[in-house]
Amino acid sequence: MTWDAWAESEANAIRASGRWRAPRSFDAKGPEGTLTADIRAVISFASNDYLGLTAHPAVIAAAHEALDHWGAGAGSARLIVGARPVHAELERELAEWKSMPRAALFPSGFATNLGVITTFAGAGVLVCSDELNHASIIDGCRLANRADVAVYRHRDLDHLARLLRDRGARRALVVTDTVFSMDGDVADLVATGELCAREGALLVIDEAHAVLGPELDVSPDVDALRIGTLSKTLGALGGFVAGPARAIELVENLARPYIFTTALTPADTAAALAALRIVRSPEGADLVARLRAHVDHLRAGHPSPIVPFLCGDEQRALDAATALLDEGLLVPAIRPPTVPAGTSRLRVTVSAAHSKAQVDHLLRALTAVLGSVPVR
Repeated sequence: MTWDAWAESEANAIRASGRWRAPRSFDAKGPEGTLTADIRAVISFASNDYLGLTAHPAVIAAAHEALDHWGAGAGSARLIVGARPVHAELERELAEWKSMPRAALFPSGFATNLGVITTFAGAGVLVCSDELNHASIIDGCRLANRADVAVYRHRDLDHLARLLRDRGARRALVVTDTVFSMDGDVADLVATGELCAREGALLVIDEAHAVLGPELDVSPDVDALRIGTLSKTLGALGGFVAGPARAIELVENLARPYIFTTALTPADTAAALAALRIVRSPEGADLVARLRAHVDHLRAGHPSPIVPFLCGDEQRALDAATALLDEGLLVPAIRPPTVPAGTSRLRVTVSAAHSKAQVDHLLRALTAVLGSVPVR
């Protein structure tokens, strides 16, 4: 079979399964914009710009200033000549934010997980990974091919404890999302940290979606690395890991996605730094409180801005997303293989940039489309 024939066959198989996807252009600055394919004005409830900082004037101004000062790109990897003063400045403030001695930047959160896991998960290591961890963690585990990988049942700390007790002489690394991206539920970081401390395991947590928590209690009894992204809470682009100084130095010397890629652009770095300073200010606290109120309005007490509405059947989820789009609301239908068969859903993500009127509109439309507002 030729490559052209193979590609056509694969594409036809995906189309036949009803799971063909394609990017669609959204012309927007904030939650309101236009789907350019059919010139349709919509309000997006699909973004991960949780605090609305992508369009914050101070963030945009910082990016402009960096662009004028250093140009569009860094021009090289960090270990050659790609490091700019703004990279080190952001790393210092990220480390302070996460109560860790050091931090290292990566070009994306995905690359951060690949680099960190492959740095520490070598021969003689057992990696224990939650079954609903993000694809970047899964791929990091796959690339750590000299380590042994065990997947524990979602948030099941008894299962995790058994895996750790039975590991023999191997060192252990436990990796988990703090907020799981399809259900919006959260890991028990206190209990997980205590278990890792008892078992002498390194705890690696991915805090990409943890704008509302949970927070890791950075105890000297817990060996931990904190992974984050600059593209969600901070509204820019990039990723980082924060941890003990020696661990971060090892990342800088061993992590291939750090060593062999061009450094994060100065503009993205400066934008993230400006956003971080907002997050750590009273304005940031107000934005978090606004986001918390929006989430509670949709589902009281839900722990994250990712609010799923279970449909079960794939077609029902697709039909519901289409009906919401007709109401001017962009809410994605999530279906297999992203989630297990029978658990297709609408995945709402809320931002502090939304108005209460927009959240009210969404809630009314969800109730009308789904008949009631089912929870996950």
